[in-house]
Amino acid sequence: MNGATEAELGPVDWELAVATAVRLVRPGPVIGKDEADHVVGRLRELAPQAEVHVRELTGLGQGLPLLPGEVVDRPAWVRAAAQGLAALTAPAMPRQSGAMAGILAGTAGVQAGVVMAFLSSRVLGQFDPFGPDDQLAGRLLLVAPNIVGAQQALDVPADDFRMWVCLHECTHRLQFTGVPWLRKYFSDQVTALLSAMDEDRAPLSEVIRDFRHKLREGDGPIGLIELIQSPQQKAVLDRLIALSTLLEGHADHVMDAVGPSVVPSVGTIRSRFTARRKGGGLLDRILRTVLGVEAKVRQYAEGAEFTEYVVERVGMDGFNAIWTSAETLPTRAEIAEPMTWLRRVAP
Repeated sequence: MNGATEAELGPVDWELAVATAVRLVRPGPVIGKDEADHVVGRLRELAPQAEVHVRELTGLGQGLPLLPGEVVDRPAWVRAAAQGLAALTAPAMPRQSGAMAGILAGTAGVQAGVVMAFLSSRVLGQFDPFGPDDQLAGRLLLVAPNIVGAQQALDVPADDFRMWVCLHECTHRLQFTGVPWLRKYFSDQVTALLSAMDEDRAPLSEVIRDFRHKLREGDGPIGLIELIQSPQQKAVLDRLIALSTLLEGHADHVMDAVGPSVVPSVGTIRSRFTARRKGGGLLDRILRTVLGVEAKVRQYAEGAEFTEYVVERVGMDGFNAIWTSAETLPTRAEIAEPMTWLRRVAP
């Protein structure tokens, strides 16, 4: 390995991560070419339509151009996810050189690839605010095989389900494009978290004990990461978890609140989808807990309950005070007790 190549080496070999994930990705549902083309075409049509509905309900993004979504398969989602993660984490992860750096980057790449392969069959859509070339518009991804597979498993009307998924992802896009400061705030918090990684952590024996306890109690952590933080990291992680819970819950609220005039079977879809989120065999549930997916599922519910509580009391315009600045975002404690946020921000 020459010196120039070593100097460009990052802590994660993202090329190896993608290669590992693509090799492990499971095939999607088998459908005919005509049907596949129809699904792709409909998703491309529905994304801008969904964003119009979200704008009308939330008031976010008025005057911004209506953009399409990118319809991708599982390997393409892996590549996009790796691009976004590399862009997001690069500012806090300095490049290193040397043989050991190469070994560590390769190990991290394989681990990241395994995680992305696991998630690639579960992600229906994703808005990545850190798209290629640092585009401010980001990338809205719709994972066609996963949308088809979930719709078939739920046995719900296909177009209703496609629109429902598009509503969720378009809400995420408007959160970042309609709230100009949010993208940098999120990036800064991730940078702060990763920059503090060298601080003292709890002993491994304590981490394992706490993890087993949380598994028994049924309230697993945000993966293992929440158990190995220094006090400084925990403060940053709390802000990131609060923000993520807000964004996911707000999107879940919006996709249902748009209503049956847009998605006639929304009640059936929500009830069946919620039941599906809780499913899976023992191994799948363990993996989901370790990777933080179980905690992610709880975030949807907690964030949606917070959003619904606030909107019922002060309306969507009152709720939108939340997007004023970083100081008006709710804390984790306020998401659990939304009246405390109302008293502080929108009395």
